[in-house]
Amino acid sequence: MNEADLKPVAAEQSGDFNAEQKRYLEGFVAGAQIAKAAKSVAGPAAGGSAGVAPEPVGPDAAGLKAQDRFLASGRKLSDQEKFKREQHPFDTYERLKEHATKGEYPKPPDNFRWRFFGLFYVAPNQNSYMCRLRIPNGILNAAQFAGVADLAERYGGGYAHVTTRANLQIREVKAGDAVAVIEAIQDLGLCSRGSGADNIRNVTGTPTAGIDPQELIDTRPFAREWHFHILNDRSLYGLPRKFNVAFDGAGTIAVLEDTNDIGFQAVQVNEGFGLAPGVWFKLCLGGITGHRDFARDTGVLMQPKDASKVADAVVRLFIEHGDRTDRTKARLKYVLDAMGIEKFVGLLEEKLGRKLDRAVPGALAPRPAFDRTGHLGVHAQKQDGLNWIGIVVPVGRMSVAQMHGLAAIAREFGDGDLRLTVW
Repeated sequence: MNEADLKPVAAEQSGDFNAEQKRYLEGFVAGAQIAKAAKSVAGPAAGGSAGVAPEPVGPDAAGLKAQDRFLASGRKLSDQEKFKREQHPFDTYERLKEHATKGEYPKPPDNFRWRFFGLFYVAPNQNSYMCRLRIPNGILNAAQFAGVADLAERYGGGYAHVTTRANLQIREVKAGDAVAVIEAIQDLGLCSRGSGADNIRNVTGTPTAGIDPQELIDTRPFAREWHFHILNDRSLYGLPRKFNVAFDGAGTIAVLEDTNDIGFQAVQVNEGFGLAPGVWFKLCLGGITGHRDFARDTGVLMQPKDASKVADAVVRLFIEHGDRTDRTKARLKYVLDAMGIEKFVGLLEEKLGRKLDRAVPGALAPRPAFDRTGHLGVHAQKQDGLNWIGIVVPVGRMSVAQMHGLAAIAREFGDGDLRLTVW
């Protein structure tokens, strides 16, 4: 008997049922009607009959809509896009905990998803996880640095690496310690969330920010604002590919912002060119680290206070237009190659709801030069009588003992801060 047959039967024979039977029959009919309605809108992807799938809603909607457009055009999603579509990585934490309890490493779908928590299963090189942190502007205090050393000793291989994004990572983390290490990192006031996979990676800034005599602007507040903006907005996760943002304050040590998807370059605007004189950020887009493909100068200038708003709009355009089918062509650079800088900036202005300022010839003073070895040795700060000391970390590797030694030096002889560079 189908749902259409139930109504007359219920009506004709209702007098033959007692009150409890009537309630049961009414509930059955109502449930059948709800199931039919749900099936009619679910569509084939959800196992229902042919129909229109409901419009995606919520923080993941933009990414799902982008995937839908590629599917509607007859193209196949990459495996990583399928993994995200099947289950958002942030919804797998309980399964990660179960794996840790059992001492199990993940299969490829979860190996990808758990990079959203900062865990990389690095077999066959090592049958273990690598855990990558987030350290905005590459600055942390002595207690945090020593704390990471303790975690590397307790859960890792007894060492840590400084990365090319002015970050730290711990290797040789066993499956059973996966959850313990990422939660212990949070206990230190640090985090590993979104440090891998298709996410906005660690935010870099001038390592000598606030102490460099030649800098135009202190990048720390801007890197910090963007860092917390990312952490607290789930709609900025699950991009077509990884995404890098850097703030360069024109200090002695370069941030290599032109190798980032978004590079904010501090520039001095001269008087008499229609813009308020002072320090602005120039917007560069589409760089890729290690590919000798540098970010394009868009000609766009902005007040530093607007940097996070502009970065947010750029990322959302990337979510909408980035390739979801070919991982080798899924960076922002390829979006810019396809549509051109001017069209992209036009879409950016639509997203922001306003026109952006542009540089004109003569408006900008020359930027001060950086020093390729400027991070090494003893250097005078802008604060009278104070210095900063830079050291070499061969291949970025530090033992636990070295880390504790550096933390002690920073604590006893300095202000307690340690600053990492992209060099």
